[in-house]
Amino acid sequence: MTIDLNLHHTAPAPVHRNFGIGAVGAGFIMRDVQLKAYMDAGFHVAAITSRTPEIAREVADLRAIPKVYDNLAQLLRDPEIEILDIAVPPDQQLEITRQAVEHGVHLKGILAQKPLAVNYREAEKIVELCRSRGLPLAVNQNMRYDQSIRALKTILTRGYLGTPVLATIEMRAVPHWQAWLRDYQRLTLLNMSVHHIDSFRYLFGNPSSIFVSARTDPRTRFPHEDGICLYVLEYEDGLRAAGWDDVWTGPRSQQDDLSPYIKWRVEGTEGVAEGTIGWPNYPNRCPSTLTFTTTVQPGVWFTPRWPEVWFPDAFQGPMSELMNAMEKRSEPETSGADNLQTMAVIEAAYRSLKERRSIAISDILEPAAATLRA
Repeated sequence: MTIDLNLHHTAPAPVHRNFGIGAVGAGFIMRDVQLKAYMDAGFHVAAITSRTPEIAREVADLRAIPKVYDNLAQLLRDPEIEILDIAVPPDQQLEITRQAVEHGVHLKGILAQKPLAVNYREAEKIVELCRSRGLPLAVNQNMRYDQSIRALKTILTRGYLGTPVLATIEMRAVPHWQAWLRDYQRLTLLNMSVHHIDSFRYLFGNPSSIFVSARTDPRTRFPHEDGICLYVLEYEDGLRAAGWDDVWTGPRSQQDDLSPYIKWRVEGTEGVAEGTIGWPNYPNRCPSTLTFTTTVQPGVWFTPRWPEVWFPDAFQGPMSELMNAMEKRSEPETSGADNLQTMAVIEAAYRSLKERRSIAISDILEPAAATLRA
């Protein structure tokens, strides 16, 4: 076997990129990450709206967006808007999707933010709304498009590592918890671990069960169930994928940031791969890394590198996938239907935390399917 170091570390570019995008939301993730990524990719953001029109106008000036609407209803009436790009808190996405499905007669696709909803049941309603209209729905699970994760997927698919045996993601970094999270009780699993759990699913498929142990984060003052989280995804073939999501990292001060990091490792029957995620160094551009070895060429460690970074470059990926799906009349990689599997794992994680036991993912999916059939 020849080792090919063209690892497809970025998502395929869209065949056509001139779809009119309507941005909903003007917070950090839209203003500084998604819109920057879209500008770099040459995507056409035609209009923006936000809960606070004045902020929407500031963002429009910053990112050269030609039209600003005072509310969602006005934006949905614009015939130029073919893709609705939603970047609002998860408890608001269901109602925005409902309005888009009912009134967005010109829409051809929706990109929703992750997490898709606060719980599995609401996520399911969003997916069903889009399905009833025949409207492609993608979810912005952007860690799948981190360059090291894409490259890792390639080496797994090519068999360089053999059969995966153990996979880990270790995060020791302090996220910025947005003010709206105070209302949820659900914190790390829903809003940070969702990246890692979805990436495990992308790399290895759907787990059969999950076990979670967690404690509150000493730094976070508002009530929450899950601060520092340790969890294990259990697969039928014996694979175990474990995450350590430490959002505390110690008594951090301005003088000592305690070296935040995210690193991952995959051990297989025929090789080992390990890497780092550059996100904790944002806004500095720090590419993620990948290093691997394989029994095909024993004793050799391969170290491919690239200039792209997760924030903002990887955010081109979900939008590109949606555009390609619209063009081909197919499901995007991060479709709403696929994301329900991620949301089911998250829901099972909270049940595991509450009941202090391993929870089968089917315990979440099967009652939901029975409800739909009824």
